[in-house]
Amino acid sequence: MADGGDTGGIAAAKLKSFVERIERLETEKADLAADIREVYAEAKGNGFDTKIMRQVIKLRKMEEPDRKEQDELLDLYRAALEV
Repeated sequence: MADGGDTGGIAAAKLKSFVERIERLETEKADLAADIREVYAEAKGNGFDTKIMRQVIKLRKMEEPDRKEQDELLDLYRAALEV
């Protein structure tokens, strides 16, 4: 309905508002992803290893106890495999 009334029990105006907000956020997310790719490309152009940078960023997002547990498990696996 063009007037934003109920259609089959669905508040059309409210639904349209949610969909439009999600679409706007998806656009912003795509723009941010492009910006992040540009920063990685710039870092790579300056001689940084972007694969390692991604790992560092992942680690920085983790809580300290989780990061320590992961480090301990990695050390344990390396020792078991003699790596």
